[in-house]
Amino acid sequence: MTAPGIPSTAEELRGAGLRVTAARVALLDTVREGDHLGVEAIAAGVRDRVGHISLQAVYEALHALTAAGLLRRLEPPGSPARFEGRVGDNHHHLVCRSCGAIADVDCAVGHAPCLTASDHRGFSVDEAEVIYWGLCPDCSRAPSTT
Repeated sequence: MTAPGIPSTAEELRGAGLRVTAARVALLDTVREGDHLGVEAIAAGVRDRVGHISLQAVYEALHALTAAGLLRRLEPPGSPARFEGRVGDNHHHLVCRSCGAIADVDCAVGHAPCLTASDHRGFSVDEAEVIYWGLCPDCSRAPSTT
């Protein structure tokens, strides 16, 4: 149950012009409760909530929800796609080079775009995406094998 004045997941789907299905509600809730989940983890979370769903149906729903702006797709180079429910605030990400963990980091300046291109080349820039690479705390503490 949602708090008064906060739209339910079904209302958000309707508001985005999408058909409300149990699988879409379960998928959106799974991603929002997760931490930069990959497709397999999302599919498992949806199956835990509603039973069987094909991987193709998960991909199709992820595409629709991302296109509608309800989810954000992240695809750091060399990593599989991940999805998150934090949208519309132009935040950035920290990615661990060792284990692939991803963490959110707020914009250094604030409103989108929080970075200014040195030469916008005629583009009307409305968002900046930054990925900070390094080692997460767990990997930083792990003994080196080299």
